Amino acid sequence: MAEHGLDELGPVDYLVIEFPAGHQTFTGEIAKELVNLVEAGTIRLIDAIVLAKDENGDIEAVELADAGDLGPLVALEADLAELLAADDVVNLAAAMDPGSVAGVIVYENIWAGPFAAATRRAGGQLIANGRIPIQAILASIEADEPFETTGA
Repeated sequence: MAEHGLDELGPVDYLVIEFPAGHQTFTGEIAKELVNLVEAGTIRLIDAIVLAKDENGDIEAVELADAGDLGPLVALEADLAELLAADDVVNLAAAMDPGSVAGVIVYENIWAGPFAAATRRAGGQLIANGRIPIQAILASIEADEPFETTGA
């Protein structure tokens, strides 16, 4: 992140993507799409870890560099800032179910950097943000669809 001025930094978000016990099938498709977002200049990956929560609730955090075969992520690993601290890991893992594995990424929204910088120069500051889960959008759309009736 040192190569980019903090005054030009875009919004920084994180995602925790949980895979339930027995369903940790990593095909490489996720890694490929993440690399595509970085290469397209949409995001800058700041940190990435893998969390595992055993049946007793014990947490193991593995930095990307220590996660074994990185596949396409090897190109991104060298630029990671390793921003997440031990307290962050505990807080993020609190939402996980026992026996699950989660991928955590912290990323800058490069696409929004110029807008964010202009906002700061104008004296504005972000005071709230949020995200609507796609499942909620789909449920809302389905709820608005007219009920189909069949003739009897």
